[in-house]
Amino acid sequence: MEKFIKLTFDGSVAILTLNRPEKLNAWHTEMRNEIIAALKRCDQDGQVGAVIMTGAGDRAFCAGQDLEEAHGFDPQRADEWMTEWENYYRTLRAMKKPLIMALNGTAAGSAFQVALLGDIRVGHAGSRMGQPEINSGIPSVTGPWIMTQMLGLSRTIELTLTGRMMEAEEAHRLGLIHHLVPAAEVMSKSLAIARELAAKPPVAMRLDKQRFYEITEAGFADAISAGRRIQGEAYATGEPARMMEEFFKKRGRAIAS
Repeated sequence: MEKFIKLTFDGSVAILTLNRPEKLNAWHTEMRNEIIAALKRCDQDGQVGAVIMTGAGDRAFCAGQDLEEAHGFDPQRADEWMTEWENYYRTLRAMKKPLIMALNGTAAGSAFQVALLGDIRVGHAGSRMGQPEINSGIPSVTGPWIMTQMLGLSRTIELTLTGRMMEAEEAHRLGLIHHLVPAAEVMSKSLAIARELAAKPPVAMRLDKQRFYEITEAGFADAISAGRRIQGEAYATGEPARMMEEFFKKRGRAIAS
């Protein structure tokens, strides 16, 4: 029984809903493990032709990493953490079935990265996207690798170092959101795309996706290796913990006011 996601089916389409709306669907280790298990289940199910990932509520697809989990990491835990991310991202990358991201709201940090690892993205005017990890003292490694594949180095540098969030119109103009529709139509548009892709010849679909995996694998492996080194160095300095503590204090003042 899943605690942090919902998995439903609409004909040949599986719909995986991130289900922590009170936390803006931010994920932690247990939630990611549920997602991995559900994705593998769908990929092995002969009745499933395509998968949609979306978020519960109307505010966020996913706010990324739950900082309450990451706050107390030491270098050893940061290395273990990178193994968890490698497993998650490799599951997404290795899927044989097409994966559509129904962006019902903000996708920040690792959620931005996960959204980009999907095949097709559908969003609305409130679907903000970006890589704000620097603001939490967390260096970005896998994010810049994924963004470079999609955007090129110049825009990747700007987004990584500023940590700014892109509005949906900009993300659409850059090709990160393929379809921009009214908020009420995000799921119906995603379902229409998923059904279309589910009806494609399955062997050709599998081999096309396999080839995309192959041509990007060396870069992905390098990013994971660099992530182990860089995250370990960052957490050893204590900077992520200090920056996250500032975030929690600011959030506490905002709640109190």
